[in-house]
Amino acid sequence: MPIKIRKMETGDYSGALSLWQSLPGLGLSGADKEDAIFRFLEKNPETCFVAQDAEKIIGTVLGGSDSRRGYLYHLSVHKDYQRLGLGRQISEKCLAALKAQGLQKCHIFVIGNNLEGLKFWEKLGWLLRNDILVMSKNL
Repeated sequence: MPIKIRKMETGDYSGALSLWQSLPGLGLSGADKEDAIFRFLEKNPETCFVAQDAEKIIGTVLGGSDSRRGYLYHLSVHKDYQRLGLGRQISEKCLAALKAQGLQKCHIFVIGNNLEGLKFWEKLGWLLRNDILVMSKNL
C-alpha cells in the first residue's frame, strides 16, 4: 500500500504523539496534550496533515495562522521513512493550504540544537533570521 498524505483528524492523535516522542529535536510541552491538539485541529482543519503507511502514522505537520502569517509545527517523519522526500511533500501540502487561505509568509520554530532540522529547512529554501528573537511567558 502506498504512503497516503491526508488531513489530520482527532483520531490520529495517539499515533502522532508516539511519532513525536520518538524523534530527537522535537520539543513537546503541555500545548501538545490531546485537548490542546484537538483545539488546534478544530481551528485549523485544512492545514494539518499526516502521512500514513497502512494504519501507521509516519509523518505529521501542524499548520496554523494568526490570519497574517502562517506557522508550521511538528513537521516530523518516522526515522525509517526519512530521506525519501516525505518531509518535503507533507510540508509543501501544508504550505499550499496556508497559501490558499491568502497567507503570504510562514514561520517555523526550530529547537536551537536541532542541527539536522536546521539543515533540512535550509535545504527547502527557508532562511534563518537573526533579526528576531523569540520570547515566551507561561500563562
